[in-house]
Amino acid sequence: VQLQASGGGLVQAGGSLRLSCAASGRTFSTYTMGWFRQAPGKEREFVAAISWNGYTTGYADSVRGRFAISRDNAKSTVYLRMNSLKPEDMAVYYCAAGRFGGDWSIAARYDYWGQGTQVTVSS
Repeated sequence: VQLQASGGGLVQAGGSLRLSCAASGRTFSTYTMGWFRQAPGKEREFVAAISWNGYTTGYADSVRGRFAISRDNAKSTVYLRMNSLKPEDMAVYYCAAGRFGGDWSIAARYDYWGQGTQVTVSS
């Protein structure tokens, strides 16, 4: 599976962005999909994840209520809608795919990663 993230950019605090992650291959619908982010000087952290069928989602406490993850298996794409953005949301955002059960927040469980897309939030 190859993943291509897009949709990042510069936005003012309080604004919104929608990230997309397009996957190649015909097995997209069998993968749990996640979004992670990494700010300069910090470790990569979990943001959100969605089950293979889209029925279950999970979020980091820092983004719950502001971000929404969704997927369209017909388009092999996962999305991350980000509202009420804060300066602390500024990071490179990565999408990831994996086949596993249990804790979605562990990066090592994901098998495939996209290249990342930069989100910059101005205060």
